[in-house]
Amino acid sequence: MATPFFISSFSTIFSIFLVLSYITTPILGEEYSYVKQVDPKKMGMIRKEKLSHFRFYWHDNVSGPNPTSIAVVPPLINSTIAFGMIDMIDNPLTIGPKMSSKMVGKAQGFYASSAQEEIGLLMIMNFAFSDGKYNGSTFTVLGRNTVLSKVREMSVIGGCGIFRFARGYVEAKTYWVNMTTRDAIVEYNAYVLHY
Repeated sequence: MATPFFISSFSTIFSIFLVLSYITTPILGEEYSYVKQVDPKKMGMIRKEKLSHFRFYWHDNVSGPNPTSIAVVPPLINSTIAFGMIDMIDNPLTIGPKMSSKMVGKAQGFYASSAQEEIGLLMIMNFAFSDGKYNGSTFTVLGRNTVLSKVREMSVIGGCGIFRFARGYVEAKTYWVNMTTRDAIVEYNAYVLHY
């Protein structure tokens, strides 16, 4: 006899729960909503997307009185590939390979030695421009950089300012490196789709 009462009570409670859930879902869903549809025209996405090619030189100055790259986490073990090391960067971007050529912006971010069997870096940096119509705009690069490869390719994963909704890729080629000081100049060719 106890079993039918238990089943009946359970069915009643479960039914009330379902009805209340159905009633409160639209109310609570609207009250706590934090996402809405946006008209792409209002975001400037009606313009035709364009592909821009940027060519500049990235100066990684580790040595000297005013380094632009400093180790914030040293490698855990003493090795030639410095596995585990993290360097914070504020590297100049110039039109030519000489530091005296016109600076168009800075590469700001970090790179981490993430490979155990080769010199392989995880690169995360913003190319922040300070020249002309690009002044104040940035695009973000993320990817794997096997330093001893002739050409390395990394992704452009976004941007702001002129580069809102940006995507694309960069190619990096070492122009000059000092293996003792770790100073380097790298030629970057960036291909960026943006509005």
